Amino acid sequence: MDRTSDFPFARGSFWPTPMALEPYFLDPRLSEQLWSTGCDNWGLDITGIHGTSHLPPYAQIGGKGIGSAVTASLMFWANPELGVLLMYDKFGGGFGETYFSTGDLSRLKEWVRTLYDDLRPVGLYIPLAQAWPAVKQFIESDGDLPTAIGWIKAENLPRGTFPDPWDHPEVK
Repeated sequence: MDRTSDFPFARGSFWPTPMALEPYFLDPRLSEQLWSTGCDNWGLDITGIHGTSHLPPYAQIGGKGIGSAVTASLMFWANPELGVLLMYDKFGGGFGETYFSTGDLSRLKEWVRTLYDDLRPVGLYIPLAQAWPAVKQFIESDGDLPTAIGWIKAENLPRGTFPDPWDHPEVK
C-alpha cells in the first residue's frame, strides 16, 4: 500500500506516526504553529487498500475506477476559531463515497473563507481535540472510515453547502 502525507511538517510518501501527529491536535501551542504555516488544508492518502495494491491507480482508469486500486483520503481544512473540517473519500475499485465531519449542522449556511478563498460551511467544523481520535483511527485502520466522530454523506448535504466563493463576497 502507498501512503502519502501532506502536512506542513510531514510531506511525502509516508504517514507520520500517531504519536508525532497527536500534539498538533491536542497541544494549543503546536496547533498555533499549524495556523502560522500559510496553509490551512492538509491530508492523508492510502492507495491499494482492500487487496488492490497490484492494480493501476484510479487516475489511469477513470469512471468509477472498476479495476483500479482503491484509495482512501482524509482531508483537513483548519480554522483557528472553529477547529477542523474533515472529509473522508474512498474511490477506485467501484467505490465512490465522500463523507464530512458533523459539527453544528444548524450552521451549514454560515461559511468561513479558507486561505485559498474557498468557502467552507461552519457546521462541518469540529474542535481539533474531537477530530484527533478519528485521525488516529484512520491511520491505525489503514484508511477505514473512522467511527470516533459523526459523519454526513456528501450526497445528504443540502444544495449550496459549498457555494462558489464569489457568490458571497460578504464572507471574510
